[in-house]
Amino acid sequence: MSDRPETLTKKDVARKVAQLMDEPIYKSEPWVSAVLTALGDLLIEADPERRVELRDFGVFEVKKTKAKPKARNPKTNEPVFIPSRRKTHFRPGKRIQEVLKTPLRELDYDIPEGSADAPDGSSTNHSS
Repeated sequence: MSDRPETLTKKDVARKVAQLMDEPIYKSEPWVSAVLTALGDLLIEADPERRVELRDFGVFEVKKTKAKPKARNPKTNEPVFIPSRRKTHFRPGKRIQEVLKTPLRELDYDIPEGSADAPDGSSTNHSS
C-alpha cells in the first residue's frame, strides 16, 4: 500500500456533480469540463494578476513573485538567478477551512510521526 494520498480526477468531480444533481454522469461531464476550462482560462489570462472568488468555495489568485538573484542550485551549490514570474494561490472558503481545521485525533486519523501531538510523544520538538 502506498503512502500517497488518494488522487481524484475530473471524472470523479463529474460523478459527484451527477450525484448531487440526481442526473446521469454523461450529462454532468461536459459542464464540469467547461467550468474547469473556463476557470483555467481566467487564470491564464491574468494580466499580470487576477483574483477569482467563488463564494462558499474559495479564492483562486494569480500573483507576481519577486526575482531571486541569490538562489543556489542544491546539487552544485552554484548561484542561480530566478526571474520574477506569476504563481497561483488558492485560499479555501470558510466551510472548507473549518472542516480542515478539525484535529486529526478527533477524526480518528493517524497522527504523523514526529508531530507535536503524537500520542507516543515521538515529537522532534523537545522544549526544556
